[in-house]
Amino acid sequence: MLPTALVRKMRSLPRRFRQAKMIARALKSHRHPIYAQIIPIRRCNLSCAYCNEYDKVSTPVPTADMLHRIDRLAELGTEIITFSGGEPLLHPDLDELIRRIRSHKRIATLITNGYLLTPERIRSLNRVGLEHLQISIDNVQPDEISKKSLKVLDKKLEWLAQYAEFDVSINSVIGAGVSRPGDALTITRRALELGFDTSVGVIHDHTGQLRALPETDKAVYDEIQRERKPGFWAFAYDNLFQRNLVSGRANVWQCRAGSRFLYICEDGLVHYCSQQRGYPAIPLEKYSAADLEREYSTVKPCAPYCTVSCVHRVAMIDLLREKPREALVRFFPPQAAGAAAQMPFGVKVLSFLFLPPADGRPQSGAARLMAGAVKRALGVNSARQAR
Repeated sequence: MLPTALVRKMRSLPRRFRQAKMIARALKSHRHPIYAQIIPIRRCNLSCAYCNEYDKVSTPVPTADMLHRIDRLAELGTEIITFSGGEPLLHPDLDELIRRIRSHKRIATLITNGYLLTPERIRSLNRVGLEHLQISIDNVQPDEISKKSLKVLDKKLEWLAQYAEFDVSINSVIGAGVSRPGDALTITRRALELGFDTSVGVIHDHTGQLRALPETDKAVYDEIQRERKPGFWAFAYDNLFQRNLVSGRANVWQCRAGSRFLYICEDGLVHYCSQQRGYPAIPLEKYSAADLEREYSTVKPCAPYCTVSCVHRVAMIDLLREKPREALVRFFPPQAAGAAAQMPFGVKVLSFLFLPPADGRPQSGAARLMAGAVKRALGVNSARQAR
């Protein structure tokens, strides 16, 4: 029997290809959502003092309603559907909901506090085809603010490393109000030791707005970035958004919430994100192409100091689609004034294939042939616009 880590790596290859196809479709057309978070239950088994996304009394959303909402998201062309909460593992039919996402050939992911994970629960998530799971860990030792601690969850992480066939990402948090900023580095190191992806978030207030980092926290953030060796999107995200956030500077960007990113609450209403519930608050079953188009260009006043990273990452795809050369320079800025952008080799190859030469000359015949082959492989060579 193959080790689970090897199985996870083998199964990640078709996942990576499906993700590449998803990005290719998103680069071709802006007329469908890329990412949706959907709430199957508002109740949570924890009560973290900083959190405004849970209650202690709500019942699960009826399974029939959840299945209908998943079907509607698929009709809109949504690429990634993520369960959040509350604590989504409290929903008794979560496995059935994940199966429904996969039946539409969409990417199914889960954000959980991890407390309810057991070896058998992890195996059942394997069986239904979950593709990605994220846990956010706030500290090493539990305190009065948060019980999402490494001490409590470490055994759960070991079980994930042993049994999970899906991708696992561990998020740590730094920022004002975190009593031990070095905990984030300890959490990151433990996640890397177990073979997981890692991310680090900057703490925000109850509206998702920025709280600038003290110098001690910035030093921890820099060390985490050095040790985690971020890949393409994480590296680009750091340059485009997070470097400003850790310094308390505003970001200049176009938020696509309500269009490319949707947040569907337990009542089935579409909101901008978890921190901006109430806008536009239209029922998902009535959400239309016109709503997607309107919100694509709507200016959100909360955007400059927003710290909601999943909304940022979605916007990066449209920046790359609309202004590819500008995006690549911002993703991989030159190390000195007047120098060339520090793009990885793979990005240089893709730029050669898909972007016309910067000097205005026609693209070479070889480049056109290779680009056509890649597009056919990704399923985006049709004249019909992606939904």
